Amino acid sequence: MELPKFLLADNSAYPEDIFILHTEFPRFIINLKDDEVAFLDDLNGEKQEDIENEMQQLIEKATAFYDAEMENYE
Repeated sequence: MELPKFLLADNSAYPEDIFILHTEFPRFIINLKDDEVAFLDDLNGEKQEDIENEMQQLIEKATAFYDAEMENYE
């Protein structure tokens, strides 16, 4: 099965939170409410600077994905 790069998720236990899942390496979940990131992959051995640069771009793409999804609902 081929997964989309980003998935939108919510949870009734956290009604104020909006989650975006990134399904490619580095896999992570970001809570758009506070930009908290939880990694699903082990990043040991990766260069910290490379990860930080990539994460900045991926967070921007995740936010753009969310904005586009919300436009589709309107």
